Amino acid sequence: MFVDIAKITIKAGKGGNGAVSFRREKYVPAGGPNGGDGGRGGDIIFRVNTNLSTLADFRYKRKYTAPNGADGKGSNCNGKKGENLYIDVPCGTIIRELESGVVLADMSDKTEFIAAKGGKGGWGNAHFATPTRQAPRFAKDGMPGEEWQVQLELKLLADVGLLGFPNVGKSTLISVVSEAKPIIANYPFTTITPVLGVVNIDDGNSFVMADIPGLIEGASDGIGLGHEFLRHVERCRMLVHIVDVSGHEGRDPKEDFKTINEELLKFNPEMAKLPQIVAGNKIDMATDKQIKEFKKFIEEQGYEYFSICAPIHEGTKELIDAIVAKLKTLPPIKRFKAEEIPIEILEKKKDSGYKITVADEDTYIIEAEWLVPILSKIDFDDYESLQYLQRVLVSSGIEQELIDKGIQEGDTVSIYDIEFEYIP
Repeated sequence: MFVDIAKITIKAGKGGNGAVSFRREKYVPAGGPNGGDGGRGGDIIFRVNTNLSTLADFRYKRKYTAPNGADGKGSNCNGKKGENLYIDVPCGTIIRELESGVVLADMSDKTEFIAAKGGKGGWGNAHFATPTRQAPRFAKDGMPGEEWQVQLELKLLADVGLLGFPNVGKSTLISVVSEAKPIIANYPFTTITPVLGVVNIDDGNSFVMADIPGLIEGASDGIGLGHEFLRHVERCRMLVHIVDVSGHEGRDPKEDFKTINEELLKFNPEMAKLPQIVAGNKIDMATDKQIKEFKKFIEEQGYEYFSICAPIHEGTKELIDAIVAKLKTLPPIKRFKAEEIPIEILEKKKDSGYKITVADEDTYIIEAEWLVPILSKIDFDDYESLQYLQRVLVSSGIEQELIDKGIQEGDTVSIYDIEFEYIP
């Protein structure tokens, strides 16, 4: 089954906890703290696998969790880092944050994408030794790993997209101009999945052509097969619109042409602006009058027109030459730019759960998983950003609890790997 959209949950590994430990050696009468740091949690990393062509694997597994980092140990032994978890996707997969819909990455090349970062390991008590605090009996827990719900959407990478009603000859055309072997039969909806074919040109160059399953009227509203595959047209640099010029199945080729373009416009107005070349197929079953009238109709609308009979290669060379000439004038295949997750989405992940530990008389440790993604967005050199963090601490009740626990000006507030002095 061809699957081109999937929703999954990804969770990076938690950082290991820091250790509380002291040197205890025979000839060291006053051993200091030597608790090691926890290891960093494993990341969730997406990478392209060219052997994959669909997202079918994600129908059966919906949650991916990377290993946690190991806890620190005594003798300043740091914990082992959690192994990264790699998720393979087909080339052309778009990764979006599910709730906001923002694009996190476009997996269109070999570049790997870290979708969820593992939590940092907690500090061992050796980190907290100072001239006035020579035997700290506390350490930090590791930070939680990032967790996101993401949507994977496959948008095929093709230079040219073939459009047209079912059974107009798209599969036949791609089979004779490339090495693709689609199923070809004399009934509608023979092609139920997109088919890619590489068209080689005499000078050693090539381009990729995609046979998009047949569209019908109402496709943009979810009727028929076509609405599932219109997303694959978005990346195409140009379109070749195949029309049965003979109308031997009782359809009007002019109306077919207008209907398909209307569906493109409804689905995505930008797609309707893509350059188009029109190919009138099945000319062996059409009269000269039909061909002449349809050619005139198309050219009056400003499109190039070619008459072809795909099974016997008639007119296909001229069509391919025109496609090559047009592609030379067009920009490369569309790439989607990565976007920032809105701060509003990060705030929605916030809940009321937090834990405040009084480590000693002047150090307060705050733990709250929902704070992690917010902290990653805070610029500590920017006053407004710090003011935002202050509002979060107030609105969540954290600041009031710090006051209730007796915090004083100048005491240390520690939130995972961030420390600052408390100023009322």
